Amino acid sequence: MSIVNTTTGLTDNLYWQEETVPVVDGSEQSLSQEDFFALLTEQLANQDPTKPVDNDQMVSQMTQFTTADGISKLNEKFETFATSMTSNQALQASGLIGQNVLVESNIGHMASEGAGLSGFVVNDQTVQNMEITITNPNGEVVRVINAGTQPAGNIEFNWDGTDSSGNIMPPGDYVVSASGEVNGEGVAISTAIHRHVSSVSLASSSQGIILNLEGDVSINLSDVIQIGS
Repeated sequence: MSIVNTTTGLTDNLYWQEETVPVVDGSEQSLSQEDFFALLTEQLANQDPTKPVDNDQMVSQMTQFTTADGISKLNEKFETFATSMTSNQALQASGLIGQNVLVESNIGHMASEGAGLSGFVVNDQTVQNMEITITNPNGEVVRVINAGTQPAGNIEFNWDGTDSSGNIMPPGDYVVSASGEVNGEGVAISTAIHRHVSSVSLASSSQGIILNLEGDVSINLSDVIQIGS
């Protein structure tokens, strides 16, 4: 059998190639330092000999350009620095997985039956007849802890996960509220609860590092008051 090669004549790369004009996509609209000096040289070459550019004005223009160029480079360095800081924060935050963090809140999550909750009552002044009330997800009061008179400061509390009759409570979210009396008047007191960190998320630059807590709750790393129980 014979094999016939049908390719004849000159190859395509030997023909005259049509010149192409690069398409301007708008990405080259910023002036570099070389562009500035080229424009300055052109201005000097075409200026009116009877009205030369004042030396102070020329120096002022060059100074403004140098300042603008320096600010632009400084912004670039800050962006790089911010990216590096975010990466370092993410690395540090990953070490929080599996640990407890203290968060200003009145809701705690009991992961397993009878695991209990702990936290602090944030007390600004001396309070008499302080009570810490634990409420279940149905809004029912399951336990009231009488703390008596407490001075100003962070008052630590621990709930063992049982109701007033000693029954073990099921897992879930529980509301912790504190109240007392100051000069004979009833007051509500802020609380901070320990929460368990399940995972860490990298959000947008405006949000920063997000900690995902047990109980399907997410908070910013900056909201953490204390690390560890």
